[in-house]
Amino acid sequence: MAENKTQATSASVEDFLAQVPDAARRADCQAVAAMMQAATGEAPVMWGGSIVGFARYRYQYASGRSGDWPIVGFSPRKNDLTLYLMPGFDGREALLARLGKHKTGKACLYVKRLSDVDASVLRQLIDASVEAMAADRVA
Repeated sequence: MAENKTQATSASVEDFLAQVPDAARRADCQAVAAMMQAATGEAPVMWGGSIVGFARYRYQYASGRSGDWPIVGFSPRKNDLTLYLMPGFDGREALLARLGKHKTGKACLYVKRLSDVDASVLRQLIDASVEAMAADRVA
């Protein structure tokens, strides 16, 4: 089977975030990184060229394909700050209802800027996502 394209790298997270052109987006990234590091107790790692991830878990599909992925992570995309969180955990929908202005995908949370959301609710979402993933964690 082919290897996954997006893997952990040794690239500098600090250098990556310093290159975010918009100062407000850069500050939002620093704040989200602090929340995710506090939730996981682990330092950030670059995954591919644009994802900042924290901790990791192992997944395996029914097809047999498997790999590692961050337990939580984010990427400063062009239009949104994209957060990668576990979908489907207990209480997720109630937290999202209180979060503020956002969009969601299957395992993504999209926000334009942190000032659009309630930071304490975002922190609860991140913490709950990390807890939900704890059983699948790999070293």
